[in-house]
Amino acid sequence: MISPRIHRRALALVLLLAALLPVGAAQAAPAPPSPVPEAALVPGVGPFQRGQGDTPDQVLAPKVYVPSAREDAVEPREAARGTYDLVEYVPLAEAVARVSCSKQAGPYQRQVERWLRLKVDGKQSAADCKAIRAFQVKEKIKPAIGFAGPVTWARMQYLSARKNPNAAKKCPVRTYRVACVDLDRQLTWVQKGAKVVFGPVPMRSGRAQYPTRKGWHTVYWRHKNHVSTLYDQPMPYSQFFSGGQAFHAVYGTLFTTVGSMGCVNLRLADARKLWDVLKKGDRVYVWGKRPGA
Repeated sequence: MISPRIHRRALALVLLLAALLPVGAAQAAPAPPSPVPEAALVPGVGPFQRGQGDTPDQVLAPKVYVPSAREDAVEPREAARGTYDLVEYVPLAEAVARVSCSKQAGPYQRQVERWLRLKVDGKQSAADCKAIRAFQVKEKIKPAIGFAGPVTWARMQYLSARKNPNAAKKCPVRTYRVACVDLDRQLTWVQKGAKVVFGPVPMRSGRAQYPTRKGWHTVYWRHKNHVSTLYDQPMPYSQFFSGGQAFHAVYGTLFTTVGSMGCVNLRLADARKLWDVLKKGDRVYVWGKRPGA
C-alpha cells in the first residue's frame, strides 16, 4: 500500500512537471499551410472568375475531303492582341487585393524553388517571393506577385527544354519526321533523326475525361480552315492524327487548369509554322500525363 506521504509527493511532482511544460505541448505542432491547390486559382489579370475558359475540340473524326486550292488560299484570321499573354493563376483573394508579393505557397512551389536554386522546402518566404517575382517580371508573366503557379512553372520547363527537348530520350528517334507530344511538360516539337526541326513550343492537351491518346499515330488529314461541326468553333491549321484529335490553333490562352477535349492546342503562329513542317503521313508520338489530369 502506498503511504499518504508518498502519494502526496508523487502528485506534487506531476503538477510541477505539468506547470513546466509549455501550453499546448501535449498537442502536435501545427503543420505548415499546404500549397494552394491549382483548382482553387483564377487568372490574375482580368475578370476574376473561377470557371475556366475552354475551346471545344472535335470529338468525333471529321469528314475527310480534299480542300480546293481556293479554300486553302484563305489564311485563318489573326488572334487578338494579348491573346497569348502569360497570365498566371493566383488565389482569388490575392487577385482581387492586387497584392505586390504573395505570402502563399503555390502548387508548384518546390519545383520553382528547385529551378531558381532556392531552399527547397515547399514554403513561401520573403526571399522566395522576391526571386520568383524577378523571374516573372523578366518573362513578362502577369501578375508578377511571386506566386509559384502553373504558368510560371510551365515557362521554366519551356526554357529548360529549348536547347534539347528530347534530352530524356522519351520521344523515339527515327530517320523520318516525328511530331513529339510531351504531356508531362505540355510541350511539342518535331524531330528528324536527332535534329529538332520545329519547336519546342507550349501546348494544351486533353483533360482527364478526354485525354490525348498516347502512343504512335499518323497525320491522316490536314485542313487549314477547319471548323468544328459539333461546336461551330474554328480550329485553324488542323492536322488530324487520331480520330478527331488534331494539332490546331486556338484563339485563347493555352494555360488553363482545364485541358482540351483531346486535341493538341497551339498558339496561332506555332500552328502556322507546324503546318509548313508536317505533311500527311508523318508520324506522331504521344506520351506522359497532363498535370492535374
